[in-house]
Amino acid sequence: MDLKIIDHRLTVCKVAQTADIDLSADFYFIGKTDEELSLVCKTEDTPEKTLEREDGWRGFRIQGMLDFSLIGILAKLSGILAEQGIGIFAVSTYNTDYILVKEENFAKALTALAAEGYTVG
Repeated sequence: MDLKIIDHRLTVCKVAQTADIDLSADFYFIGKTDEELSLVCKTEDTPEKTLEREDGWRGFRIQGMLDFSLIGILAKLSGILAEQGIGIFAVSTYNTDYILVKEENFAKALTALAAEGYTVG
């Protein structure tokens, strides 16, 4: 399975309203529940007004479109990283899954996944 590195530094934050988000940016994830409005974006695109913010994330995605019938892909990847003591922040889209790790763990994460047979690039 191929993993594609996301080239930019990422920020995970909470915002008060969608009006605070630059929806013209080329890379972001928005999650809204009855409790919060979360945003993952390029660090340079982080809104000025955030309720909470954590910088220093790097990420990769599973290349290609994943069929909904596939089972355990995210669990396997997160398990490999958990064995290395690496926490993750996972985001799923219609097509695929993205895994974010703190920048200080990024090289270690990629090495661990490559050792398990994943192609990382």
